[in-house]
Amino acid sequence: MPDILCMGEPMLELNQQPQAPDGRVLYLEGHGGDTSNAAIAAARSGASVGMITAIGQDWPGDSFMALWRREGVDTSCVLRSAEAPTGIYLVTHDAAGHHPSFWRAGSAASRYRWQDVPEAAIRAARVLHVSGISQAISESACDAVFHAIGIARAAGVRVSYDTNLRLRLWPVRRAAAVMHAAIAEADLCLPSFEDAEALTGLQDPDAIADFYLRLGCPLVLLKLGARGALVATPARRERIPPHRVAAVDAIGAGDTFAGAFLARHVAGEDPFAAARYANAAAALTTTGYGAVAPIPRREAVEALLRAAEDGA
Repeated sequence: MPDILCMGEPMLELNQQPQAPDGRVLYLEGHGGDTSNAAIAAARSGASVGMITAIGQDWPGDSFMALWRREGVDTSCVLRSAEAPTGIYLVTHDAAGHHPSFWRAGSAASRYRWQDVPEAAIRAARVLHVSGISQAISESACDAVFHAIGIARAAGVRVSYDTNLRLRLWPVRRAAAVMHAAIAEADLCLPSFEDAEALTGLQDPDAIADFYLRLGCPLVLLKLGARGALVATPARRERIPPHRVAAVDAIGAGDTFAGAFLARHVAGEDPFAAARYANAAAALTTTGYGAVAPIPRREAVEALLRAAEDGA
């Protein structure tokens, strides 16, 4: 079984492209979904990884199965539903950034139940990776994530939690209550600064790290976007500086950070070295359009890290 299992909802992506000369707005078909993105990022960085999810018996679902096969992501824990579809989302861009719109109501993943959780597969893994979206899409999916976390903890499997707050899915107070209950059971958490600010009311990165450490999560990786990242444990913390790249689309960068970090951490790197690698991988992801296509492979990440060291 895979070392890393990522649990959540994959969604077919339609990403707005630069306007055509004749004025038409074009969209690039791709793949998204935070934990699926993380799984692919981990696989491209050399990890053994699989998905826990449900998708429809439809062409978007077929497209995901083909994608995961190409990327080496294990699909033995993927359920296919004849009654429910695979979700879809649309990404538009303007001067303020990227703006996703979602069509996921009644999706196969949103109907996932705690009874569907592959307990044996989780017990055999080294890391279970989940997110706020994994819990926000429905009450049954939320219960399934908590059940999966319980199975992982009982088996000594590390739990990784990425907040990925989506206020269109639930109000911030409920999101904070659920996420913080889950993070208290996690071995590492990966909030973005924007998520953490909304969830905690705090604005100082060190205060945010302290908040999550006090919850009982022993490793906090606070993603600061263009400002890099902050890695904190009870004994040590380090700011990871950003990389200067020609960014065009930030969607999926945080997911890439998560997957790349897990790949290197499972490979034996300490969390600070793994975070430096993940930070470089996330930066490279912003240089292309879409959530999956720009996710770099290990060789490209290591080349950026070498270039940064040479220029230091």
